[in-house]
Amino acid sequence: MCLILFAWQCHPRYSLVVAANREEFHARPTAAADFWEHQPDLLAGRDLQAGGTWLGVTRGGRFAAITNYREPLAPQQPLQFSRGHLVRDSLVCHDSPITYAQRLLGSSQAYRGFNLLTGDQQAMAYVSNRLDHVVEVEPGSHALSNHLLDTDWPKVQHGRTRLNRLLSADSIEPEALLGLLADQQVVSGQEPVDFNPALVPEPLTRKIFVQTPDYGTRSSTVLLIDRAGRVEFIERQFAPDGRETQTRRFEFTVSVPESMQPTRMKTSRRQATD
Repeated sequence: MCLILFAWQCHPRYSLVVAANREEFHARPTAAADFWEHQPDLLAGRDLQAGGTWLGVTRGGRFAAITNYREPLAPQQPLQFSRGHLVRDSLVCHDSPITYAQRLLGSSQAYRGFNLLTGDQQAMAYVSNRLDHVVEVEPGSHALSNHLLDTDWPKVQHGRTRLNRLLSADSIEPEALLGLLADQQVVSGQEPVDFNPALVPEPLTRKIFVQTPDYGTRSSTVLLIDRAGRVEFIERQFAPDGRETQTRRFEFTVSVPESMQPTRMKTSRRQATD
């Protein structure tokens, strides 16, 4: 059950703050975050099975991220397109985020259930093929898991509360956001009134960091874009037992010339052992 916590245009220093966990089967092949060889303005991890991604940012300051819409009883017939392509396409297109999201409504049934966030320095849009309209995201703190935007599952409530505490500071430390994403406690709180435990196992709605032998939190990502256009992007990867295996850090400034390569900070690796 993925989780994206984000603050949009509500902090005096940062225009965008993102803290996100990607949950996936450990066997699914994945490339760590980097600038893509054939799309060098795009910074993201890569799904090596289907070719898309789950979260990314460009050197022009465009952001996108996706979660699946959980509906285990829906027919799982083969579809032509992978949901991860939506993130890639929204990052490299020239439409405004709102226009891209509206255009997507017309073809969204080609995909399994999804929630897509797409934004730039002017606007942030949310679109789902389980909703009949595009939402222009209002300034403030928000959370997205595997239901509609701001659905108050317990871990969504808990994560947004912790994010709001961090937003009260003048400066936000990336490690504090990564610490939030590493929270393995089972949190309390009321489920939404339409919650169906047969469709969404309750433990998955109550843990920010998920750990099982076959499925769990594969990576945590933090993205900070300040009002001067400085971007900080950190991806931390995990082994099936929850141990950190690698952290990758990138910094650059929005709209730098294409001939200028972003500065990559030190990469630290921690090998998982048996």
